[in-house]
Amino acid sequence: MGRAFKGAKWQRQDYTDLLSLMFILIKTMRTKGVVAIEQHIEKPEESKIFNHFPRIAADHHLVAFIADYLRMMTMNFEDPHQMEDAMNQDIERHHAEEHEPQHALQTMADGLPAVGIVAAVLGIIKTMAAINEPVEILGRMVGGALVGTFLGIFLSYLMVAPIAGRFAQVLNEEGKMFDIIKTVLISHLHGNAPQISVEIGRRNVPAQHQPSFIELEESLAELPNDFA
Repeated sequence: MGRAFKGAKWQRQDYTDLLSLMFILIKTMRTKGVVAIEQHIEKPEESKIFNHFPRIAADHHLVAFIADYLRMMTMNFEDPHQMEDAMNQDIERHHAEEHEPQHALQTMADGLPAVGIVAAVLGIIKTMAAINEPVEILGRMVGGALVGTFLGIFLSYLMVAPIAGRFAQVLNEEGKMFDIIKTVLISHLHGNAPQISVEIGRRNVPAQHQPSFIELEESLAELPNDFA
């Protein structure tokens, strides 16, 4: 519920940081070889490259995803098509696990109208049991029964379902980070220069958070010289 109301945790600067991180990693691998990158992917929590971007480094899933596939690349698993298939399966599994709470909310939203109908039917049964009562009493009992239907529909379509839908949007937006990592690494495996790979990744950033070409270039130019 909190994540649905708060929105996606990744902001514009986070996407720029991710692209900068990927640039450093693939440039280090290209210029200094796989040995230079091993110390960073084996213990990313101690890596000065990862720790230069604290918000990225704090996300265990992102860091593990990057480290795992860079490690596979150091073991000569460099076929871009096989790598893409493996990454797609990993991303799909992660997204499925992340969406389980959202599916639970949506299931609740789908079931609430039925709960309202049950409440209305029970109210009508109670009303029929008191059929000999005056009209004023029967009207109040029928009104009470219809309140159950109203609450079921109101809670479903105006509260729980919108929250579930918003939660799905948040999860899909946050999942874009994995797609960007995949895009950059696959582009690198196709032999593109680090600058080209991160530019291709930049084009996969959601429009509202996408840094411009100049902004990304300036961010890369500001990186410490001893990184790569």
